[in-house]
Formats: sequence, structure tokens, C-alpha cells
Amino acid sequence: MLVALLLLLALSNDVRVNGDGGQCEHNLALKPRPHTVSILEFGAVGDGKTLNTIAFQNAIFYLKSFADKGGAQLYVPPGTWLTQSFNLTSHLTLFLEKGANILGSQDPFHWEVVDPLPSYGRGVEVPGGRYQSLINGYMLHDVVITGNSGTIDGMGLAWWELFSSHSLNYSRPHLIELVASHHVVVSNLIFLNAPAYSIHPVYCSNVHIHNISISAPPESPYTVGIVPDSSDHVCIEDCLIATGYDAISLKSGWDEYGIAYGRPTENVHIRRVHLQAYSGSTIAFGSDMSGGISNILVENVHLYNSNSGIEFRTMRGRGGYMKEIIVTDIEMENIYTAIAATGNCGSHPDDKFDPNALPLLDHIILQDMTGTNITIAGNFAGLQESPFTNICLSNITLSLNSLSSITWKCSNVYGFSDSVLPKPCPDLETLSDCLSLMSINGKTAVM
Repeated sequence: MLVALLLLLALSNDVRVNGDGGQCEHNLALKPRPHTVSILEFGAVGDGKTLNTIAFQNAIFYLKSFADKGGAQLYVPPGTWLTQSFNLTSHLTLFLEKGANILGSQDPFHWEVVDPLPSYGRGVEVPGGRYQSLINGYMLHDVVITGNSGTIDGMGLAWWELFSSHSLNYSRPHLIELVASHHVVVSNLIFLNAPAYSIHPVYCSNVHIHNISISAPPESPYTVGIVPDSSDHVCIEDCLIATGYDAISLKSGWDEYGIAYGRPTENVHIRRVHLQAYSGSTIAFGSDMSGGISNILVENVHLYNSNSGIEFRTMRGRGGYMKEIIVTDIEMENIYTAIAATGNCGSHPDDKFDPNALPLLDHIILQDMTGTNITIAGNFAGLQESPFTNICLSNITLSLNSLSSITWKCSNVYGFSDSVLPKPCPDLETLSDCLSLMSINGKTAVM
């Protein structure tokens, strides 16, 4: 078994070092736009009081005319720019100068209600529609949202209060949502106080999110940083994220709706990020994963001051899979549960889900991890009808605090381990089939 494990880890290193190296190695260099206009040219007033929605809408409508001329840039100068939701267009760069602050209106009547995503079937918080996000794109190509450390502030307090008091008419909006779009870049910005998610690429391809900061207060309910959702070829790197719930959460649809839509999240590379998640997980997979999640590489990550480090979530009725995932070179500090996987997390959109749609969690490599002030090293609770399989642990050292009474919890899980302290449960010391992760024709080569 030890020989097999060492061979497996050598192969996983070959993917990262000698192979493609991950999606982040394939990002295209940005070309400057040949045309630039300022939001001031469309009557915007940056006093934090004047509503500038029409100015943003008119500016972007004007810039559509440059789509076949190399695209254009909308420049937002220093100031505080209050606005409702607005939609981007293809071949556009939205650039926020240092000192520029786009503020989202706190009045729900300023936010359009849109249809639920087809892979969810309804709003995730309230049945029915959902509030449109602050900055939106639908079926776009070549979109850049960037700046010189400008800020996008969702002013989320009013939304958090509505959520906590069960007073929402529709599900909360996000700061940025891009749907069915390709070649998207989000960079060099600060995101504050999202009503729900900060950045939500859904049904997207070729997404590069880098050099951004995301912050929401610890008490903000279910605020999440970045959510790649039924999207592929995604790179997230060099980011600092601190949120109320999850920092990064990978998703792919909800129960029968996600199964029917059938679009997985795959070929995602996450590296060089610093993550804090107060009540959730710094990196979460699921629980909405009915379209599948696979071919994920997470490396060189710092996780701190959080409830959970790496967590896989699912439940009966989800269907789908989470497989071929490598998590390596992880540093944890002050984490309650370092590694977790649960088969009983979440809820259902309605009573039409299939209880026999069982999820698959298989071929997960967790290696080269250190942790200090950890309370629980690992908690694995699979389903009796669909145990978690081929969970491969190597070179993990977790220093537990004085509050720790249980080091590992395991049920309905199978895998093996080498050089792991504290010693895992016997369930994680069984013979395993991890080598099939690195198949001759795949071995996460699409990474």
C-alpha cells in the first residue's frame, strides 16, 4: 500500500510540475482597448447620493458600437458612484481608478427580479425569482472588470437584515454575476459587503480572477467570496478573501435541476490565496454539486481563523459527483475542523428530488498540509448507500489545541494515508484504488 501511495503522489507531482501545471498557466495576456470613455461623459455624479444607473447603462450602450473595433473601456474616476444593477457588453473593460467606489443601492425596489437559474429551478433562498446582481453579463465574450484598486461595495447590511429576519421577497443579489460568458477577467479590485456572493461565474468558460480582495463582516449571513458554478477552465490566484460563510465555494446545480442541466464545474485551478471563512469553509465543494465537480487543483493556500478548512458537502438527492481533486501545499492556522466531508448537508429545492440520486465522492488527494491550533483533524461522514472512496492523505501534520477531544471522525469512508499526524481512523488506512485518478489518458491533464 505504501508503495502504491508513493507512486500516486509522484504522479500527482508530475501533473503539477512537469505537466500542464494547471489552468492558471494558460491565461492570455490582456490587450489595451483602443477606445476609452469616462462615466463623467454620461452625466454621472460621484457624490455617493446621486443614482447613476442611467449613466452606466447609457455608457455601456454607447460602447457596444466599438465591439468590432477592438472593444472599449469604461473609465470610472475617483468618487463614490451609487447605482442600481447594470449589464455589461462584450469586448468591454470596466476600469475603476484608485479612489473609485461603486456603491450598490440598498433599496430592494431598485433591483430587478430575474428568473431563477435553470440548474437551480428556483431562488436558492426563497422560492421563485431572484434579485439581479449589481454588475451583470449574459452570453458575453471578452469582458474585463479591473482597475487600480478601485472598490465595489454592495452595502449588504440591509440585505443581511432582510435575510436574518426571513423578510426577503426574492433571493439576494450578488456583486458580480456573469452567465454563459467566455474569456472573463476580474482583477485588481476590492469587493466589500456583498449581499450574498461577491463573484459568481455561472455556465462560464475561461475565467481568470486574480489580485483581488474580498471582505464581508464575520457576522454577515451566508456571504461567500468566489463561486465558480457549472463553469470550466477557471483560474483563481493571488487573492485575499474574508467572508461570513465560505471564502471559495465550487458548485454545479441543485438536485433534479442540476442533474437535468448537466453542466459540471471542471478544470479549476486555485493557488496563492489567503482565505478566512467565519462560519463556513475556506474552500468548499458543494453542497449544490448535482452537475458534477472534477479536475480541480488547489495549491499553495493559506487558511486561517475559520470554522472549516477544506470541506466536501453533499446529500441524498444530489446525484452528481466530486472526483479527481488534488489539494496540496496547504497551511492552516486556527481552524476548528481541518478537513471534512459530509453526506448530509444542505436542503432540497422542492419535493420533486429523487432520493435515490446518490452523490459520488471519489479520488480525492490531500497532501502536504500543515496546521496549528486545530480542534478536529478530520471529519468524514459518507452515505451508507454511497460511501466516500479513494480518499488519499499524505504528508499531513496537524497540531491540535487543548480543546481537542476527538482527532478524527469517520463513517462510510475508505482511503489510505501515509505520514499523517495525528493518525487517521482505520477507515483511511484501507487498500485503495487512488492510482486510477492518474489514468493514462487523463491524469487531470485537462488541468
